[in-house]
Amino acid sequence: MRIKTLFMLMITAVITAGATDLLYQITDGTFKTTNDQIPASMNDGEHYTLMTDQQTIVRFNYKTGAIVDTLLSVKQVQNAPIKSFEGYIMSPREKKILVYNNKQMRYRRSFTADYYIYDIKYKEFDPLSSQAPQAAPVFSPDDRYIAFAHEHNLYMKKVDFKTDIQITKDGEFGKISNGIPDWLYEEEFEATHHYAWSPDSKLLAFVKFDESEVRAFSFQTFLDKHKKDYLLYPEQTAFKYPKAGEKNARAIVCVYDDYNKTTRVVKLIDNDTDYYIPRIKWTNDSDQLAVFQLNRNQNRLDMYAVNPKTMLAKLLTREESKTYIDYKNIDYLKFCENSTDYYGVSSRDGYRHIYRHRKDGSIAKQVTKGNWDITDFYGVDEKKNVVYYQSAESSPMQRQVYAIDAKGKKTNLTDAKGKNRAFFSKNFSYFVHQYSDVNTPDTYVLRTADGKNIREISNHKNISDTLHSYKLNQKEFFSFNTTDGVSLNGWMLKPINFDESMQYPVLMIQYSGPDSQLVLDKWDIGWEYYLSTKGYITVCVDGRGTGARGKAFADSGYKQQGIPEAADQIATAKHLGSLHYIDKNRIGIWGWSYGGTVAILAMSSGEPVFKAGIAIAPVTDWRFYNTAYIERFMQTPEENFTGYENSSSLLKAEQLNGRLLLVHGTADDNVHYNNTLIYADKLVEAGKQFDMQIYTDKNHSILGKQTRRHLYTKMVDFLDKYLKEP
Repeated sequence: MRIKTLFMLMITAVITAGATDLLYQITDGTFKTTNDQIPASMNDGEHYTLMTDQQTIVRFNYKTGAIVDTLLSVKQVQNAPIKSFEGYIMSPREKKILVYNNKQMRYRRSFTADYYIYDIKYKEFDPLSSQAPQAAPVFSPDDRYIAFAHEHNLYMKKVDFKTDIQITKDGEFGKISNGIPDWLYEEEFEATHHYAWSPDSKLLAFVKFDESEVRAFSFQTFLDKHKKDYLLYPEQTAFKYPKAGEKNARAIVCVYDDYNKTTRVVKLIDNDTDYYIPRIKWTNDSDQLAVFQLNRNQNRLDMYAVNPKTMLAKLLTREESKTYIDYKNIDYLKFCENSTDYYGVSSRDGYRHIYRHRKDGSIAKQVTKGNWDITDFYGVDEKKNVVYYQSAESSPMQRQVYAIDAKGKKTNLTDAKGKNRAFFSKNFSYFVHQYSDVNTPDTYVLRTADGKNIREISNHKNISDTLHSYKLNQKEFFSFNTTDGVSLNGWMLKPINFDESMQYPVLMIQYSGPDSQLVLDKWDIGWEYYLSTKGYITVCVDGRGTGARGKAFADSGYKQQGIPEAADQIATAKHLGSLHYIDKNRIGIWGWSYGGTVAILAMSSGEPVFKAGIAIAPVTDWRFYNTAYIERFMQTPEENFTGYENSSSLLKAEQLNGRLLLVHGTADDNVHYNNTLIYADKLVEAGKQFDMQIYTDKNHSILGKQTRRHLYTKMVDFLDKYLKEP
């Protein structure tokens, strides 16, 4: 057996020498697909627009794919103030186009840029404002106004007069932000702006964020980005970041009336000031603004109907949970055009489903039913009374697109296995069908609303051909039951020249975060494919708490985040160790962010099942993380002291088994660098040897220059040293 093992290692070394390029291709994005073929539907539902290059926006016919005309060509505009643009926004009445360049990221999602208004009819540009740069411009429904933010204040552009006015004047960094969410709301409620026009274009509702009492977090930066050199004295970057149990920003809902030049404050019925306003939405009635309020523990969601004339708020619906309510369900809310009803999504029956509500908030009908989750809600064709959605009803590892009519008759519109998505035209006549599976990269097909194939728009066959040229194995899906009787799903990727009579080292890859999913039949090429050329088996298992398996499964880690997730990874390792082709003494675990947290906890359980592990940007104590995220699942440290203590890696340093590689970026604004520094200190105190890699001025994603290549090379070298050899 020893001779055979050495022979296989020699063969693997030869293969690896020829596959080095594969790792570089994975880290530089060669196998990532683009979504530039997803169209922006025009109002008639028969045409769509695409940015064909950074100078041109073209109108296409859905059915034929033919170019109808060019809406904007910078080259053909006389005295154009720009030579190119990075993106665009079509106005509601399709008379104007906002284009932008000089994009600068603010946090993870939001950005500022220089915006220009293009008049399609007169073929001329006008700067959005002399107040530059601007953020998050929003057209009024009648095209006459554009609301935008600059330096924490809101402005309004009067398009016809080419003038702008300042709506708010109290904005100040770290204190007051008007319409633009603070770091917390952007990161944890996925909000880039918090303002919206009334349907009649007369009122602008917005949220004012008061961060005055929120404590700031700061980190040092060591490199001069402009001169591309180091700084003699490090600089400090500071921003408001409320940690578990600390004070949050106050969210104040306001309504600006341009005719009267007044701003009034909405007074909600609940006098509690410690709450979140994750969304505000106008109904189809300008006399009714929907305001959504989550209590701090996020187990109660209230929907208020606010009359902007009287500023009176009426509680329409209240949903409560013994654990938490997913704020993302709010984004599925759709108000009917032809009635006062609206559609919403809730997990009130144990699974995420679509409901139709009456104007007063009462439930008129449960549209979808079953022991499965809907995973996207595309909308309603009110003329045909048909609802379109995506769900995991065939399997948590699959996604299909369905239509359901008023009688409850369902039709599967997508015949491909794997992950299917739909991008519907505005009149629901057509949809672009995007699908992929583990072996097929994203393909785009145009279909009619009933699922009939019209034409293929594009595929990424060149990408799959490049990957298949390496003659790698394919991922295999599997399920197993833990000793606690929990059924878990996973995939396994076996190495090149796999020999079942051999015993291989295994790296377990996981994220494990609430409602996440890595075990999904979709195109996703990661470093596991490179590891397969080096003689490793890689395995990924979604443990308790992950998505598409109902509310009870998602709530498994409530008030004990990380504990059941780590237990499931340990159970996975034991299951793998029972397989004859796996060496139970050479099993490792890897994770990033939440996955890094779980990796450390799994290695610190007291059971020495992992020989090695890698934790990138881990949270080592939930008290170091932000309020909105961790209190959603753990409540506050004061309310759940035991839960925070039991899930703290800092208190388990002495129990660490196996060799650990810690990785962190010093400018991580999400999971702060001190998580790793303090944990490293605890390991030193416990006499534990470990490895550590720090990336200067890199954030949570650890990107830039040769950073990703360096990171993955570092991890492979670590595994070769501490996991690969028997």
